Amino acid sequence: MDIRIGILNSPRELAFETSESAADITAAITAAMEKGAPVVSLTDSKGKQYLVPTAAIGYVEIGSDSARRVGFVG
Repeated sequence: MDIRIGILNSPRELAFETSESAADITAAITAAMEKGAPVVSLTDSKGKQYLVPTAAIGYVEIGSDSARRVGFVG
């Protein structure tokens, strides 16, 4: 699953791939924002951990669950 997070006042976005479901990502970000937590912790498919300040999240784009095709599609 591809995740893109836009950070306020930053020209770049945070983009990574994770093995978590869209529901898990949505729940983690929503819970952190509702509780007023200073950061939300997300982990990518390689085990790297990202701490994103919740007050600076501009948008979150959650990609599809489908695997990417390799080679020619006919």
